[in-house]
Amino acid sequence: MARRKSAAQAVVEQVDGGLAELQPDPDRPRAWTLLVDGAPQSHVDLDDPAHLDFAYQRRLGHVIDLIAPPGKPLRVVHLGGGAFTLARYVAGTRPRSSQQIVERDGPLVQLVRRELPLDPGARIRVRSTDAREGLAKIPEGWADLVIADVFSAARTPAHLTSTEFLADVRRVLRPGGHYAANLADGPPLAHLRGQIATAAAVFPRLALAADPAVLRGKRFGNAVLLASETELPLAELTRRIASDPHPGRVEHGRALADFTGGATAVRDEAAIASPAPPPGVFG
Repeated sequence: MARRKSAAQAVVEQVDGGLAELQPDPDRPRAWTLLVDGAPQSHVDLDDPAHLDFAYQRRLGHVIDLIAPPGKPLRVVHLGGGAFTLARYVAGTRPRSSQQIVERDGPLVQLVRRELPLDPGARIRVRSTDAREGLAKIPEGWADLVIADVFSAARTPAHLTSTEFLADVRRVLRPGGHYAANLADGPPLAHLRGQIATAAAVFPRLALAADPAVLRGKRFGNAVLLASETELPLAELTRRIASDPHPGRVEHGRALADFTGGATAVRDEAAIASPAPPPGVFG
């Protein structure tokens, strides 16, 4: 499908994952929202890469802020690229960071690079390959942080939900490194509970941040899972997330174990994709 621009300067283009749209933000002169088949994927402000508009991206931004002293460069792996929002955030808030983005959708990468170009001085490498295949090529102990935000047709692919996948994430992390994942689920939250159990089989320290209505199983939404072998910045993370424009709650320890409700870890042979969003959820 040919690229076209409307009078409002929206950009619409067919990519491997569906119909991609870049919609201008009416309130920010150089900000854009990326949608794929109508599902919001990313929001980017080219004038202010530290601005994170989506609630789940703000929560991941807090993680990026808190896992190391302010301004310290990090080595970050992004599984799933979208519009490279979080890579831009890291580059803007932690100059001299080294980052790798693994995004399977090559035409989407080309669209974003063309319409929302990266800072040429940022140390960001983009690989157009499957997330798990790209992860396997990263050296052991290279990363301070691995962020998983991978969706195909608004669902996390099955092969990115297993203990085997998370074992490779842990291989890539340096000692004391962190893993953060954007998960999506709705009632009865079976997928989310299974993902917590899966992470608990690989990492000893976990926390989960989400809208209280999502945690209560009242509606479909996003949850950010944070995992590490070391202590997590729970007090400040909880404070920041509670103070966000869309306040969230952080569960950890016994409360998170109780929330998991006896769910068991997922292995490759039993893995399934996350549930599809219900009709109208992005309306």
